[in-house]
Order: sequence, then structure tokens, then C-alpha cells
Amino acid sequence: MSHFTAFSVTMDAADPAAQGRFWAEALGYVLEPPPPPHETWEETLISWGLPEERWNDASAIVDPTGVGPRVFIQKVPEPKSAKNRVHLDVRVSTDRTDKDRERMLARADELVAIGATLVRVVDDNFMGYWIVMSDPEGNEFCLV
Repeated sequence: MSHFTAFSVTMDAADPAAQGRFWAEALGYVLEPPPPPHETWEETLISWGLPEERWNDASAIVDPTGVGPRVFIQKVPEPKSAKNRVHLDVRVSTDRTDKDRERMLARADELVAIGATLVRVVDDNFMGYWIVMSDPEGNEFCLV
């Protein structure tokens, strides 16, 4: 029996376009291209008859290599109110050497420059080393 294992990740946001740009940069993704035959999303949304005030109701980003999951970002009226039950781990290194720690800290600085917040650095003898961050809307994620 064959199983279909592909999946998408969906995030809630106040500003899907801004979250899409942030996560595209953080993950090395790109904004999802508009469906054919349209050249731009503006052209697509106009052809769908979507009013301009709803153009930022959603955004999506994709892995340019086609390997990683699609990330769909949907507009919601309420702000984030509690800790995420699920979060993304953004892999920066393949092991836990001091050199990788430096690379992880450098990547954290890059993400802070585009709107993330460094929450804490964890260095645990048993669990390892990672950096807890939050995106521009307060959603937690880790650099590992």
C-alpha cells in the first residue's frame, strides 16, 4: 500500500505578506509563484475578482529545490496569545562543535536584523546546544 507523506505547514499571522518574506529569508525559501497563466500575484488576484483589501489574506512560500514542505500563512484577527505547541527547528549546523555554535550565533544575528528576536541560548550537557528565537509576530522557533 502506498502512502502519501507530503505535508504543508500552516501559520496564522496578522500580516501574511511580511511573515512570508521573513520566513522565506529564514528558511532559504521563495515566495510561491502565481499559477499559470498569470505572471504576478496582483494579476492573479484581479482575475479571481478578489477585492484589493483582501490581497494580504494569505501568503505562501516554497522550497526552491522542491524538497521541503510548503509554508502557508493565513491572516487571522486575533494576536498570538500562548506558547506554540508546535514550532519549526531551522537547521544551521550538522553537529555541535564550537565552530557550529559560532555559525548559529551569526545566523541568529542575521535573523534579528530582519525582525526576529533572540529569546535565549540553550547549552545543555545532555540535550545539546540551540538558540530559541521568535519571528516578527512572536512565534517561537529554534536554530539547531
